[in-house]
Amino acid sequence: MKVFICANLFKDKTKAIFPKVVKALKSYKITPFAEKKYEAVCFDIKVDGISFGEADKNAEVCDIFLTIGGDGTILRWGKKAALFNKPLLGVNTGRLGFMATLEQDSLSKLGSLVDGKYKLSTRMMLDVAINTEKGTRSFKALNDVVLFKATTSKLPEYRVISGNTEVEKVRADGLIISTPTGSTAYSLSAGGPIIDPKISCFEVTALSPHTLFNRPMLLSVDEPLKASYAAYENSEVFVSVDGSEPMQLFPKDTISIGRSKLELKLIDIDGASFYSSVHNKLMKPLK
Repeated sequence: MKVFICANLFKDKTKAIFPKVVKALKSYKITPFAEKKYEAVCFDIKVDGISFGEADKNAEVCDIFLTIGGDGTILRWGKKAALFNKPLLGVNTGRLGFMATLEQDSLSKLGSLVDGKYKLSTRMMLDVAINTEKGTRSFKALNDVVLFKATTSKLPEYRVISGNTEVEKVRADGLIISTPTGSTAYSLSAGGPIIDPKISCFEVTALSPHTLFNRPMLLSVDEPLKASYAAYENSEVFVSVDGSEPMQLFPKDTISIGRSKLELKLIDIDGASFYSSVHNKLMKPLK
């Protein structure tokens, strides 16, 4: 078995646990792969027995992606894992690590990768197209698409269309359109519901809406969404996809969102349910 370790080895916290992950994998006769740019780092920390290659080549030949980090690391590598149709296991070194199901003190459980004693959780993704006068930029999203105003900007009015029907028109600080996976991220902080990832839907949550009656909505994935905004006194609005670098939007721009054909398969070695993760990671005080 071959495992592609996806980790930023220029971070001290990640570099500290990396040798333990490699040692655990090799003890179960699993061949670890890593990006070629980390070859010198591995030499410095005296970690050997690793096959190095470019990311796409590793993704092609390996059976499983293994990330070291938090949910942000899974967001970055999950799209590539989905593209190559490979399952992904996250080793948590972050603060919460809701999608990373293996903790640092449980590396002995990596042997379950060999005998297949784990569960897979399939996560829907989004196809996102940002349409501007200069052209269209396309993205994949695992968590969410977030529209938000500049800090000192006047409140714009956001509009969401499902198919041919307008379902949202609201003045607010911003708007979150998320997947069920993203429901436990920014949308949750904004008052949105927790959604079981087995459910296929879009979640639309307004950020600080200027109304008494606005509530988050769940919309069918059978109809694509379009989001846009109307400016008020030269409102400035930006958009970010899965926490990417914000891109400024203008009133004539539109965002098209649909369910992607790609899906991410997350490995859960412990076999814990989604709701036990909610209880253990969201209902207990963070350390």
